[in-house]
Amino acid sequence: MVHAATGTILSLAQGWGRQHDFCLLEHKGLGLRHRVAVCLADKGYQGLEKLLPGAVVLMPIKASKGRVLSLQAKAINRELGRRRMVVEHVIGALKRFRILSERYRNRQKRLGLRFNLIAALYNLEIRP
Repeated sequence: MVHAATGTILSLAQGWGRQHDFCLLEHKGLGLRHRVAVCLADKGYQGLEKLLPGAVVLMPIKASKGRVLSLQAKAINRELGRRRMVVEHVIGALKRFRILSERYRNRQKRLGLRFNLIAALYNLEIRP
C-alpha cells in the first residue's frame, strides 16, 4: 500500500509461492491497518469495496465486448492512470534491488525482513 501524495510505502505483505495481490490483501488485511478514504486500484481488485467498506474505490472502466468506450470514460481512465503512476514508480524503484525482481533463493523466513528493510530504505531515500 502506497500513499498517493507522498509516494511512501505504508504497508507490505508477503505470501508463499505465487499469489495474486488481491489474495494477499484478503488474507493479510492490509487495508485494515490504515484508515483509507480513497483507494485507486486496477481491475484485478474487483470486490475491494467489500474489504474497505468506508472507502471510495476508484477503478478504470472496462469496455464491454464489441463496444468502445465513450470519450468521457476514456478521460476518466486516463486520469486514474495518471494518479496510479505513483504506485508504478514505487514498484519500479523497489525492483532496482535485484533481490526483489529475480527469483529469491535464500531462506524464506528472511524474505519478509529483507523486503521491509528495502522498503524502509526507499522511504528514507524519498524523505525530504
